Amino acid sequence: MSNIVAIVGRPNVGKSTLFNRLIGERKSIIDDVSGVTRDRIYGFSEWGTKSFTVVDTGGFVHGSEDVFEAAIRSQVQIAIDEATVILFMTDVTTGITDLDAEIADKLRRGKKPVICIVNKVDNSQRDMLANEFWALGFENTLFLSSITGSGTGELMDLINEFLPEDSDDINEARDLPRIAVVGQPNVGKSSFTNALLGEDRNIVTDIPGTTRDAIYTQYDKFGHKFYLIDTAGIRKKNKVHEDLEFYSVIRAVRTIEEADVCILMLDATVGVESQDLSLLSLITRKNKGLVILINKWDLIENKETNTAYDFENELKERIAPFTDVPIVTVSVLEKQRIFKAVEIAMEVYENRSRKIKTSELNDSMLAAIDRYQPPSHRGKFIKIKFVTQLPLPYPAFAFFCNHPKHVKDNYKNYLENQLRLKYNFSGVPISIFFREK
Repeated sequence: MSNIVAIVGRPNVGKSTLFNRLIGERKSIIDDVSGVTRDRIYGFSEWGTKSFTVVDTGGFVHGSEDVFEAAIRSQVQIAIDEATVILFMTDVTTGITDLDAEIADKLRRGKKPVICIVNKVDNSQRDMLANEFWALGFENTLFLSSITGSGTGELMDLINEFLPEDSDDINEARDLPRIAVVGQPNVGKSSFTNALLGEDRNIVTDIPGTTRDAIYTQYDKFGHKFYLIDTAGIRKKNKVHEDLEFYSVIRAVRTIEEADVCILMLDATVGVESQDLSLLSLITRKNKGLVILINKWDLIENKETNTAYDFENELKERIAPFTDVPIVTVSVLEKQRIFKAVEIAMEVYENRSRKIKTSELNDSMLAAIDRYQPPSHRGKFIKIKFVTQLPLPYPAFAFFCNHPKHVKDNYKNYLENQLRLKYNFSGVPISIFFREK
């Protein structure tokens, strides 16, 4: 990505609060517990004529042996390597700490422009105390309060000075397909994302709940270009005990709403659980494209010729009536068929975006209606006279008839099946409406 602004610093200095203010929405989780932000969180921001991507990172803890803190250090380094401008956040209420000095030393060794931000400066006394942070040696040092917003305008002006003018690539990125990877905890979502990208973009451990936010990463390989979104694992509500995990579930659900296509990952060793069906129902209710990935296929023992076929048929019985869904068996660990999953997800995106000419649609569907007329209702004969596709981002069709309220669900299912037979809408829910002509 071009024009990336990365926010780095030790834990609990207000990085996520500033991130949310810069992008204008509450996207990054905020809590008094240090270490809440574990992965790099992406969001778009604009100021004047410039556009850029803001990256929120986990708090930097140098030399820690904690599994998450060690992974956070790696994440910070990746963000620094990617960034055009680095925002180094400190906290006036604690003064300069040893960690601040270590991070400052690391940043001074690099060649990227750094803006040192002294946060929580919201009164005249703290404004005086903040002057000690000039000792960190950064020419560009600003005093602000991310929670009230004071000083953020000056920060945006300074960021703009370091950014080149917008390129076509940045504007194009806003219109890229968004593919979300969703599923229960520990099914391999982050490992799948890392395997596709060829680097450890997301933290992977065997501890469920490692990913707490939705992470947007631009994928541009092998002729495909889209945003890949890794989300927090979604558990049943009665298993969501921590406040943080609850927030993560909310954001994962919101990510489904923002996505174009959802890759629902299942664990082959566990099979289909009720929570998987709930997720599938949510995806279809939101009219998102769907691809089902059966991960850990390498762990299935005694596989025979029809094992995958039988597994797929059993799965389709569980997810009925929406069975026109591509199902791919993969092994993320061994990188088996993961790129096939990408190809199919992009096909589903094309299916979801498919537009059919009104004349062609009427020729095919009115012929199907003539072959099987809608059943009458209390002596009233239903006559469908016209059909058109609605201008929505997903397949939606309006059938105009004389008695729209009396068309039964089984006939609606017949029309959907005819649409799927005639046109390729695999992996995409179809909405059908009846309106009075």
